[in-house]
Amino acid sequence: MTKCKSLEQELRHKALDLGADFYGIADLSSAKEPIREQGGDMMAQYPLSLSIGVAMPFAIVDQLPRHQDRAVALAYSTHSYDILNDRLDQIASRLAGIVQSAGHRAFPVRSSQTVNREKLHGLYSHKLAAHLAGLGWIGKNCLLITPQIGPRVRWASILTDAPLTSGQAIEQRCGDCMDCVNACPVEAFTGRNFRSDEPREARYDALKCHKYLQRHERTPGLDVSVCGMCVYSCPHGRNGVSGLSQR
Repeated sequence: MTKCKSLEQELRHKALDLGADFYGIADLSSAKEPIREQGGDMMAQYPLSLSIGVAMPFAIVDQLPRHQDRAVALAYSTHSYDILNDRLDQIASRLAGIVQSAGHRAFPVRSSQTVNREKLHGLYSHKLAAHLAGLGWIGKNCLLITPQIGPRVRWASILTDAPLTSGQAIEQRCGDCMDCVNACPVEAFTGRNFRSDEPREARYDALKCHKYLQRHERTPGLDVSVCGMCVYSCPHGRNGVSGLSQR
């Protein structure tokens, strides 16, 4: 067995053993410019990216039409963000250590990361990486849609120069569906399909979403604000546990 194949198998097995539900490798050569525009040369220097995903708790996501209820908001914020982000960061750190020990560079990217507060985006797009790894496509809600459970997944990434075998990007399968667009309470989505040569603003007004959440944070007695209707409404996410078991 070659060292490359041995490393690939070790990474995949370790990711799944540590609790990842999704794992893939992306060739970033086709996305160098958008990666550089978002994160600079520091991020664009790497040829590959490892994507790891963990499924959100379906029972909590299914309560999101009641996201203005404090109990629902707390459950979603805690279990679909805080705890999953920590788990993903721990997995990414462990995998990065394996890559580094094998003699290659590894840059783990935090699951939740906002570095540009004006444009409200992170250092690196986990969704784009997972798409290029063949784990799903970017939907009209600007989320990564997996065939198994739709957008009900949180993601983290590890950038690397290790000689790994990459997956193939999946074509979008949203078709004429506009469920996520229609479900957004502030009409933040335009309904356009993802195109790598278009800015995010052509599809999504992040400021509308941000202001909606800020407004609810100021609601007396709420003190936590979530929405997630773009996650809840996607038909591809209705498979639940049965879809996850088919990954």
